[in-house]
Parts: sequence; structure tokens; C-alpha cells
Amino acid sequence: MSRLSPPPNVYAGNAFNRCAERRRDEGWLAEVVDSPSACFLPLWQGLSLVAGGVQQPSLALLGQHCCLQSIPLHERVFLGEFRGKYCFAVELQGATFPLDSKYGEFHELRNVGGQMDRDEAGLLGYARALLLWRNKHRYCGRCGAVTRSIHAGHTLKCTSTDCGLSHFPRLDPAIIVLITAGERVLLGRQAQWPTGRYSTIAGYVEWAESIEEAVIREVQEETGVLVDELEYHSSQPWPFPSSLMLGFIARAVTLDITRRDGELEDARWFTRDDIASGSMILPDFHALSFRLIETWYNRGAVRPLRAEWADRAKG
Repeated sequence: MSRLSPPPNVYAGNAFNRCAERRRDEGWLAEVVDSPSACFLPLWQGLSLVAGGVQQPSLALLGQHCCLQSIPLHERVFLGEFRGKYCFAVELQGATFPLDSKYGEFHELRNVGGQMDRDEAGLLGYARALLLWRNKHRYCGRCGAVTRSIHAGHTLKCTSTDCGLSHFPRLDPAIIVLITAGERVLLGRQAQWPTGRYSTIAGYVEWAESIEEAVIREVQEETGVLVDELEYHSSQPWPFPSSLMLGFIARAVTLDITRRDGELEDARWFTRDDIASGSMILPDFHALSFRLIETWYNRGAVRPLRAEWADRAKG
């Protein structure tokens, strides 16, 4: 397999084998799920189990724990093979905390994924996205009948004999773009973000629209700026809950800002000095939005952005 360039984003480039050819082998799955090689990634109220707390989070796996005994096989979602273990995602029920703290703590993955080993974060993101998708499709969208889980949790089939529709996991493609104009970039902020935080422009791809058209439309809708010369950067699975972020850098054709659709509270142009100074809060390091900003900054700077920030932190 060839190396990816640039290096994979967090939640991507995962070193696990999905074993997709095994999802329909019910005999093999029943054997494996009860074997010593099986391990379980639990979610509870949308939170992921991690060891090490928020400072040094790592993957927490359960063996045949008693809390799993009431979960039937068809509710255990097979993820694949990871570091010699066959991994299953499971959802723990109940309003109270379901595990002793010695097994780990439940945290929002968005808050800890960026500090984790890349492969472990990717596996947790995979588990989270699949379980949330299943929760949203307990009933058939065509006839309203209950769905049942098949193919190791990767298909939900309508139980109505008159319907029988199969439902598959869906991704929501979204563009995320950094707009440049010479030595400046355009960043915006939403009202619900922490004070001072700015980020790139993003939005979902609509039907009957190419990715390139989505970039142009979203930028114009949110800022009134026209762009061209789109440069693809990279993509990032974003399991919050089910997006695939497609990252671009684009050149501004016009400079006047008009917040047309009301999605942004503010939008403005920033220089490299503004960004290096830390006068605004940028997205977290693990987000594709930060990598877009960092890529542009480093192309025209004497020193990399993170080196500038490290020196400022020391001084």
C-alpha cells in the first residue's frame, strides 16, 4: 500500500482490518464473539470509554464483562481485527454510570480523540459513528416498521414482509475551505463558539451538486466572497456524527465580506502575524480546519506555525 501524502488526519489512516468479508458469516461471528480474542468497545449515552483520563487518553477495551451478558449477538457490531483482537462495538444502556472506574472513563470523543494514538482514535470514531447511525434507524424510513440488525451490525433490514428494505450506513459529505488573498486568509466564527474562536468555512454538499460547486456556493452564501483556483488538501472522517470532511484551499476573487445567510456571527481577513500572535483562538490541532490554516501559514512563513507558538508559550 502506498503512503498517503499529506499524512492522514485524525480518525483516518487507520491500521485495522475491517474483515468485511466476515460480516455475513454468522457461525464465525458467534464463535469469535465468545472467544478470548474478542474485545468490546462500549459507548454509553454517546460517550466513548477511554483509559488515562483527558490528559493521556488511550483505548479502553472490555473482555467478557458481566455488563455485556444481556446484549444479544445481533446488537454487537463487528468492527474488525485490531492488534490481534476481534473488536465489537456495544452500546450500554441505563441512566447511571454502568462501569467501575477501573475500566476507564466515558468521555466525548471530540474532546479526547486529538490526544490519542491515531489508530485508537480511528477505531473509536468508527464505533461511535456506527452505533449512532443504528440508533437513528430503529424504524424503517419507508414504511415505519421495526428494523433488525444483520451482517454484523452493518445493515438494518425492515422486518415488514411487504417492505423488507435494507438500510446501510450513510456518510454526509461536507466541504471545508480556507480562502486566501495574498498574505491574508478569511476566517469566520459562529455565535455559539468560545469567545475569540475563528475557523475556516464549511458546509454540506447538496444533491445535484459537485464538491467544487459546493465550495463556491458555501463560501458565497456565508461570506459573499467569490473564489476560484480550488486546491484539494485532504479529507477527514468526522464521526460527529457522520461527516466526511473534504478540505480545500481556494483563492478569493472578491474581497468584500457580506454575511448573507446569517450562519456566521463574524468574518474577517487575518494576516500571518495575526495568526502567529495568538490574537484569535484557532480550531484544535486534530481538526482538518487547523491543518488547512497551518498549511497556508507554513508555505509563506520563515518558521512553522507550531514553532512560533511554542516560542511564545515559553516567553
